[in-house]
Amino acid sequence: MNPSTALSLAILLSFAFVANLPLGFLRETTRKFSVRWFVYIHLSIPFIVALRMSTGLGWNIIPFSVASAVAGQVIGSRIRRRSRG
Repeated sequence: MNPSTALSLAILLSFAFVANLPLGFLRETTRKFSVRWFVYIHLSIPFIVALRMSTGLGWNIIPFSVASAVAGQVIGSRIRRRSRG
């Protein structure tokens, strides 16, 4: 992997993680399976896809970007739970 691709990958994964922190935080306050809950889970996806396509990263990166997004959601929701209690 060349340095440019590695930087693009790092930016994409960082964006997926950081963008989902506040969304996970907000998701924790909504009723499970409500419209708002669904929106908070999926809101970042178009932006992650656009960033992946604009950087020229392939389909093989998708599992890593999903994992980063899920990690952001989980950590964001844990931050919310800890701040309430």
